[in-house]
Amino acid sequence: MRDTVFRRKGGWIPNVIREDDELKLMLGAGADANHAPRTFTFSIGEAHLAVIREDLARHLLLWSAVLPLCDAAGTQGRLDENAAVALLDPILLSAPADVDALFQRIRWDRGRLIAHGADIDLLERGQVCAAMRAATETSDGRRAQEYHADRRRAERGVVLGPLDAALLMYTGQYLHGSTVPRRVPDAVDPALLPEVMRVIASAEQACAGMRIGRDPHRGKRATDKLAWDRMATTVDAAVRRAHPELVDDAVRTVSFLMCSEAAAHSRSTPMEDDEEAAGDRADLGESARKTILSFTDDKGVERKWFADNPRTATAEFWEFVGDRSAADNEVFTIEDEEMGEGIQLHFYADSIARITTVHEGEGASDPEYQVEYSLVDGIGGYRNLVSAFVRGGCAALEQHGPWMTDAAEFERARRRRNAHQPQREPAHTLSEGPL
Repeated sequence: MRDTVFRRKGGWIPNVIREDDELKLMLGAGADANHAPRTFTFSIGEAHLAVIREDLARHLLLWSAVLPLCDAAGTQGRLDENAAVALLDPILLSAPADVDALFQRIRWDRGRLIAHGADIDLLERGQVCAAMRAATETSDGRRAQEYHADRRRAERGVVLGPLDAALLMYTGQYLHGSTVPRRVPDAVDPALLPEVMRVIASAEQACAGMRIGRDPHRGKRATDKLAWDRMATTVDAAVRRAHPELVDDAVRTVSFLMCSEAAAHSRSTPMEDDEEAAGDRADLGESARKTILSFTDDKGVERKWFADNPRTATAEFWEFVGDRSAADNEVFTIEDEEMGEGIQLHFYADSIARITTVHEGEGASDPEYQVEYSLVDGIGGYRNLVSAFVRGGCAALEQHGPWMTDAAEFERARRRRNAHQPQREPAHTLSEGPL
């Protein structure tokens, strides 16, 4: 039989219950293997109950000291009840100086006390009883989160000024730096908001006209990493010049905001519009002379584009790449059978091959092909090459060279490039065969 003897308003503050004629403190803490909350109990006396009823500060201090014991129990272990009981008299019945001394020797949950209004400066000085004079039954979890965020920054040697903190608040990254940034002007002190907006304006001016396109070979929603890095570098430099007093965390959150917004815009743009924004508008008119193109991947899957398709050939190809690309599927081909030419994209090696038919096969003889290789600078380079091929075939790629016919020579060039820009090793070597 279990009856509740005493309960405070705060839902998680430990309750006092009577179970089989015995007083116990009951608290929820941690979770079991199924992520359900665990409940712990341990015995207390009438004198302890009297203090818990009358003294919120001591009640919260006891809770803070018992929580580490609950954490130690894990998902299945038992609470060390002897250790919990041993905390009762020193916390509930001792003089404030003795309580302060105890908290210098034991583990305790600082964040729990801060959430319930503890004075942070006094806590830091070890005066836990004095810190709890302003304690409240209601909890402010955000106050504890901000404290822990400041502690993590302090461990890295970062001290925020008022404008630094305001910028992190504006982007929603004050508590967690990995949170996708957004604009939250209401979170900023109105007195600091004009300064924040001046910093944001500096960033916006620096990256005006820049974009972060999509990178279909990394997935339908992936964006161009090189373009992201270029924009971030540009914004960082501009903000540091205009506002040299800002710490790195504040500068990074501004560049992260600019890049995230540019990438989000790209993801929400239809592929045709995305191609147009990338400067491929000419493809809409000139690709009409192509009657049919064949797209294939490294798994033998094929998709054809016809001249009467309402979508551009480049948009169709990149959608095909987005649908099919995977860690074990990184070679894609565009072939113009009528012209006897095509290109093969090697995403695993940042390279491309252009293949042209030198002689058609006659009788039992096979066709003769010329295969030429070139290095590619990221997804932006691939976009330019694909668009050029769709518009003008292999001849239009000449200006995008140099092109090498010797595969071994090209492989050496690729490795020299990678020595200066380390990349993952290719899953397989370049092929000299036809499409």
